[in-house]
Amino acid sequence: MAPLSKAGAALAALRDELSGEVFAPGDAGYDAARAGSDARAEGRPAVIARCADAGDVVRAVRFARDLDLPVAVGSALGYGGVVVDLRRMDGVSVDPEARTVRIEGGATMSRLDRACRPYGLAVPGAPDSGAGVAGFVLGGGTGWLDRAFGLAVDGLRGVELVTADAEPIRAGPDEHPQLFWALHGGGGNFGVATALTLDLRELPEFAATLLLYRPERGPEVVRAFREAIERGPDRLSGTLLYLTGPPGSVPEELVGRPVCGALVTYAGGVGTLRGLVSPLLALPVVGELPYAEALGMFDTRPGPRSLSSAECLTGLPDDLVHVYCSLGARMPVPTGTRHLLFPQGGAVAAGPHDYPVPFRDAPWVAHPSARWEDPADDERTLAWVWEVRSGVAPWSTGDVPLDLIGDEGAERVRAGLGVGNMLRLEKVKRAYDPDNVFRFGHNVRPL
Repeated sequence: MAPLSKAGAALAALRDELSGEVFAPGDAGYDAARAGSDARAEGRPAVIARCADAGDVVRAVRFARDLDLPVAVGSALGYGGVVVDLRRMDGVSVDPEARTVRIEGGATMSRLDRACRPYGLAVPGAPDSGAGVAGFVLGGGTGWLDRAFGLAVDGLRGVELVTADAEPIRAGPDEHPQLFWALHGGGGNFGVATALTLDLRELPEFAATLLLYRPERGPEVVRAFREAIERGPDRLSGTLLYLTGPPGSVPEELVGRPVCGALVTYAGGVGTLRGLVSPLLALPVVGELPYAEALGMFDTRPGPRSLSSAECLTGLPDDLVHVYCSLGARMPVPTGTRHLLFPQGGAVAAGPHDYPVPFRDAPWVAHPSARWEDPADDERTLAWVWEVRSGVAPWSTGDVPLDLIGDEGAERVRAGLGVGNMLRLEKVKRAYDPDNVFRFGHNVRPL
């Protein structure tokens, strides 16, 4: 850390040079700027640089390097470091003829979807419409369109980023190819992504519905969903889930209790969707949420306490169906917690296997996603998340979708990136960030 006099002068210079905003402890707006998505986090960055353009990012990284401070990107709290906040950099530019889109580093899924929808085009994206596109893509994220079109990162054309040396570069198949490979699932620890160019897919129609059932129907629901996925086309997807019974959507006696649900999605029309899930519709449905309302349930908001984890599974045999449903019945309620179990396969499994995304061969993924408000619920809710991981462990492939988990240690990062990929990733890290300036989140250390 630099002497206080140097730090003060550097901060003053950053305030003058940045087109965006700078927040430091004691500034009005600092606490609001540092607010993350988990109320349990208490990190206090030394500086938050809310950048307006790529030039601002260069200035912010150079400031951090001059003071020997680490750099975090986006909503990461960057304990004692510099947070590069990209939320003002949210431009989206669609090229319908080339079927590509360029998104700035702070663009969200909702902004991307709104820009692409008039052209009947889409990127396989995150279920959370507020999720940042860049972090989702570079982390190899999963969503409702993956079985139909593959992972979003499979369509990555190029990345504009600022390196740890505060240099703006572009990575692509012919420019910095090793770095470009690492960005296919290796996450944001190689630089600050200021823009991404992605392939677009034709998607004139998309349908979704959430069917709700009494919890004792869970095993029947899971088997019917499994049958629909196994017999249906790759355009059919969604997730099984347990959730707290929502008021107005289920009978009064189920409000606040665990209920079993099947969110079914289809890259096509609603009529075809309902035909494909007839085994689910044949069961006694106690509630149904259509399209927008069903998908909106997966949006997150700042404030609640949260913890998510995941296990990739070798399959979904009946023994695992029983375990999954038993764990759902014990899910902490009433909370915003979800007990998810979703299929992969299709275009995910058929995608390129050279990238550091080892989980793509898993046919199913268990994803306990806990969200709650009351600190008194910390112990029981955290314990339940780990109970889910332990319960499904006999069927685990050992792979990990890193975008679905928090900080679970170096071994889980290694599992998420692939043991065979780690040496190559560490060499890329050494070439572009030898001092490990970008060390927050799922860190790849320089070799």
